[in-house]
Amino acid sequence: MFGLKEKSTNSESLSSKNVTIPSHKGISLSENTKSSQIAISDDEVKKLDSIYSSWGDTVHYSKDPKVFRGCEGSYMYDAEDIPYLDLQMMYSAANFGYRNQRITNAVIDQMNTMPQLTPKFLQPYKSLLSEKMEKMIEARFHEKGRMHFNVGGAQANEDAIKVVRNYTKRNGMFAFQGGYHGRTIAATCITSSFRYREKYGHFGDRANFVPFPYCFRCPYGMKCDSCNHFCVKQFARNFESEYKAIYDPKTKECEYKAFIGEPILGTGGYINPPEWYWKEMKQVLDDHGIMLVIDEVQMGMFRTGKLWAIENYGIVPDVMTFAKSITNGMNPLAGFWAKEKYIAPDVFTPGSAHSTYCSNPIGVRAAYEVMSIVEEQEKTLEREIQRKSTLFMKGLNYLKDKYKEVGDVGGIGFALRIELTQKDGITPNRDLCDAMQEEGLKGNLSYNGKKCGLVLNNGGFYKNIITLVPQLYITDAEIEMSIDLLDQLLSKLTK
Repeated sequence: MFGLKEKSTNSESLSSKNVTIPSHKGISLSENTKSSQIAISDDEVKKLDSIYSSWGDTVHYSKDPKVFRGCEGSYMYDAEDIPYLDLQMMYSAANFGYRNQRITNAVIDQMNTMPQLTPKFLQPYKSLLSEKMEKMIEARFHEKGRMHFNVGGAQANEDAIKVVRNYTKRNGMFAFQGGYHGRTIAATCITSSFRYREKYGHFGDRANFVPFPYCFRCPYGMKCDSCNHFCVKQFARNFESEYKAIYDPKTKECEYKAFIGEPILGTGGYINPPEWYWKEMKQVLDDHGIMLVIDEVQMGMFRTGKLWAIENYGIVPDVMTFAKSITNGMNPLAGFWAKEKYIAPDVFTPGSAHSTYCSNPIGVRAAYEVMSIVEEQEKTLEREIQRKSTLFMKGLNYLKDKYKEVGDVGGIGFALRIELTQKDGITPNRDLCDAMQEEGLKGNLSYNGKKCGLVLNNGGFYKNIITLVPQLYITDAEIEMSIDLLDQLLSKLTK
């Protein structure tokens, strides 16, 4: 694989195995689907959007937004039917592949049965989904809890904030530098990027932001193999004296009653902490009566090779949020699980968190099918993601050996990253990161004689990290194709 010997540092081209790239025009569609497609050029789409759509979303981060017409499996397709291998998969919302037929059929079945219902009433799949998810979580965490549903990751995190405030009667929270929890007002209070808040006035509930254990760029200037877990010790020092401004040793009360964190930074660059980190942090939190809220919005649904990323670190959160791939991106649904004492009916009472679409029939039906797939394929997913992750990392290390501009590679499962630097191997190289994304979207790469493109996304503290987020069923051949296309981009852009 990759035409390499172990630990090779040569610069030979990657070998190309045959990979079948389906043509989107060859994918069977129903007559209704075919007839509903409006004939409009890409230029017209862009012009209409520029005039009539708000620019407040992320489309216009790009000066020339890309227009896609179809998707299937690991690929997106443009108007010319050029396939683009997608290594961001709707920001990890389509973990089970685009147009997954089983999930699509479940959605269509629900649309043909009962597509709408006010959440004031019950429907079978809401109760069935709650049971399935809670039992799967309880089997992992050995803790009874309950499920609550809403729409979107930011909304799920807002509801988790409500759980914390309702139980503790305080509003202060710890969160990570580099953490991302959404762009609603409450979610931006616990998201570290000031740019999400700077236009919207004063945020009195802004979190106390704690450095994340980013070992390649340690915020304390330490080396991971000799730091003696300095970051955890530094956090624990906050509770030594009242003059640290957050804790009263006499009453044992903390101003900040919860810590919300992603188990692995998502938008922050797919940075995974050392294996020891979460257990030691959880001990500090427990010692001082601080709840732990884990945000699995981006890392849940086997992104890391486990159903929940926090399973990799052997701890149990008090509250855990989820969204995105719970429906494989088919319909908005999100929610949280909380331990019984925080969400019991006499604690989190009726009406505590609600929206019109909070347990919408299409969303819960899609989620039930996703969780059924997980239940049936759990062992296979764990085994295959670990095997394929090793294969992917072998290719990434090949690129690291070949290009001085690849300063670091890493990750866990299919939450992988390439940190791009200057030739010194440390100075962040955002320009190269931006150029790789733009070049990949031109659709003029080549693989096995076929014209194709590559869909990438960036992240990180300096926006210099390519985050690699393939679908869970990516094939070995598609992994090799991924490395080959990344190699083409790096070769062209680092000359």
